[in-house]
Amino acid sequence: MFSFIIRRLLGAVGLLLIVSLVTFAIFFLLPRLAGASPDDLATKYVGKAPTAEAVAATKERLGLDDPFPIQYARYVKGIVVGQDYSNGPEVNHCPPPCLGYSFVNNEPVLPTLMDRAPVTLSLAVGAAVLWLIGGVSIGVLSALKRGTVLDRAAMAIALAGVSLPIYFTGLLSLAIFSYWLKIIPSTQYVNFKDDPLEWANHLSLAWITLAFLYAALYARLTRAGMLETLNEDYIRTARAKGLPERTVVVRHALRASLTPILTIFGLDLGLLLGGAVLTESTYSYAGLGTLSISSIEKGDLPMVMGVVLLATVFIVVASLIVDLLYAVVDPRVRLS
Repeated sequence: MFSFIIRRLLGAVGLLLIVSLVTFAIFFLLPRLAGASPDDLATKYVGKAPTAEAVAATKERLGLDDPFPIQYARYVKGIVVGQDYSNGPEVNHCPPPCLGYSFVNNEPVLPTLMDRAPVTLSLAVGAAVLWLIGGVSIGVLSALKRGTVLDRAAMAIALAGVSLPIYFTGLLSLAIFSYWLKIIPSTQYVNFKDDPLEWANHLSLAWITLAFLYAALYARLTRAGMLETLNEDYIRTARAKGLPERTVVVRHALRASLTPILTIFGLDLGLLLGGAVLTESTYSYAGLGTLSISSIEKGDLPMVMGVVLLATVFIVVASLIVDLLYAVVDPRVRLS
């Protein structure tokens, strides 16, 4: 198991390097290949009324005249050891890990990401707990009650959850529960350290709305997996031995059906941690999703690259955790 973890960590580092290279190439190499000059790239960092002197100074400051490998090596070096950025007469130091310096906000990228990350983390983790528990439970009940009214109603609701977009259900839930019935307060993020109850109260509506979307998919997936597993020979053997039905369903049938659910859960959670763009925009949360949108609109390329790399880290870590959970859920993985 230790060697497996080491191999996965080395693979994660390699994947992060590839993603950083591709992301850096999209912003700095592809425009050059499309005909953009270093002056054109430097103009994006100057402002709305760029002067020739400001463009030339920015081009020299960012090293846009250097070959692409040197620019990328400088970027990777900044992540490892930090980098100094000159902003006019001032020289600003970006400590490691330095994901770049935003000349739009005049501050390093990483502190801004860390300031927005708790909002996205709170939103994603809370919703993930709800949709995993709710979706799997509904899927198991539907499989056990196959063909009944409960099964048909659950699958109809699941189909609606998969079909309806988040910005529709989000705005509808805001109109009903926040503005009309006034059951749930306005969606304003409250720091968990300040008041845990208010933190959960202000996020509950977004959690439920987001969980409704994902739980529908997990319910359908769990139902299909359970129906297939319940027809296996070892399930009939377990029942023939006289094991309680609860033991047969939970320890044998459900456990064998969790592998594909864990795979999708790791990907979904990693993507959400990278920024739930539509949900954050709908509920006006200042998380990584809204940060990425505002950075794209402002042309803040270092901030966009920072969000992409941080999202990649979340996805890689989630995938690694899922790989480790495979051995816990399925003993055959440990034997292999």
